[in-house]
Amino acid sequence: MIKLYGLIMDSRLNPLSHISDTSVRHLVMQILAWMWCIVFSTWMGSVYVFGVSAIVHAILLAGIFITVGVFETARRKPKYFAGLGRGSGGEHE
Repeated sequence: MIKLYGLIMDSRLNPLSHISDTSVRHLVMQILAWMWCIVFSTWMGSVYVFGVSAIVHAILLAGIFITVGVFETARRKPKYFAGLGRGSGGEHE
C-alpha cells in the first residue's frame, strides 16, 4: 500500500518525474489535488463539501510546502537561521 501511495503521490516516482522543472511539477500536482477535490465533492453531491474539502486541502498542502521550504532553506542556507534565538552574548535580545 505504501509503494502504491508513493507511485501516485511522490512526484519523484510517478510519471511527473519526467518534468525537470520542480515548480512546474508542483503546479501540476496542485492542479490534480484541486481536481480531485472537485471530483469527490461532485460525487458527494454538494458544493458545500467542495468548499470544506478545498479549504482542508489548501491548509494541508500549505503546511507541507512550508515545511519543505524551511527544510530546504536549512539544508541549502543554514546561516539564514543564524539570527534566530540567542543574541551574540548568549542572551535573548
